[in-house]
Amino acid sequence: MKIKTTEKYGAVIVELKGNVMGGDDTKEFNDLLHKLIDDKKTRVIIDLSDVKFMNSSGLGMLIGGLTTMKKANGFYKLANVTDKIESLLIITKLITIFEHYESVEKAVESLPK
Repeated sequence: MKIKTTEKYGAVIVELKGNVMGGDDTKEFNDLLHKLIDDKKTRVIIDLSDVKFMNSSGLGMLIGGLTTMKKANGFYKLANVTDKIESLLIITKLITIFEHYESVEKAVESLPK
């Protein structure tokens, strides 16, 4: 998995690419979120448009990220959830936990001003 961050629209866009399998990637992802919190950047959009596959550890990584941001009174939304990932969220009932949007722009629009 590759992680790329950009800042636009007053939020941090975290693009995940490849296979989200948890493991070593989880530490990198968590470290990134904690650094963002330390820098007072708590409006985070996770862009999943380039995620090819996600397993249960990858889902756990996303849940951990949501928990981390909520504890920091931040915002954490998913964008560009592919059909395959959406099915996984529905099957696991996590679709009710995550706010998810069809595009990064729509996710940003949902953030409080």
